[in-house]
Amino acid sequence: MNMEHAFVCGNPALDFAATLRARRTARFEMFAAPDRLDAWYLESGTVDSVSPARQADVVRATTVREAVYQLLTARRLGEDFDDGALAEVNDAARRASAAPQLTHSGRWTAATQREALSTVARHAVELLSGPDVPLLKECGNPECTRVYIDRSRGTRRQWCGMESCGNKIKAAAYRARRKTAVTVVA
Repeated sequence: MNMEHAFVCGNPALDFAATLRARRTARFEMFAAPDRLDAWYLESGTVDSVSPARQADVVRATTVREAVYQLLTARRLGEDFDDGALAEVNDAARRASAAPQLTHSGRWTAATQREALSTVARHAVELLSGPDVPLLKECGNPECTRVYIDRSRGTRRQWCGMESCGNKIKAAAYRARRKTAVTVVA
């Protein structure tokens, strides 16, 4: 399977919220088509198979995603939750979620779109009410808006992931230092 989505945040709900990339600048939608939503559910390991999404499923998923992001931001900043965002996430979490089944070859989770979305919403409920709340951080890359769980020693992690943002920022800083050094020498 060709992985097109990134999973660097430490929780499926955080990775789900990160599917609208660069929220402050370019805003890149990872769920541009229904098959991209299906791919996310499979690549994230949320389910092993999912019924094909329709456009209405994408609209529902992006609505829940934006509510999750709003709640994450409020929690990170120590602000009150928005009642509308709470209602969206709770409504999705209240529905039946994907149920894993034991097969001869191991665990297999088949789901409908609503069951897959409910599973992600339940991850959000557990995360936002659990012990990892103080570890929630936003990526230090000004163009990235991913929220991740910082489990690093001393909680000093600055980026959602080294491959995605850390290397870009470090390379840009290196180039800036080199340019300054060359200018000073000249």
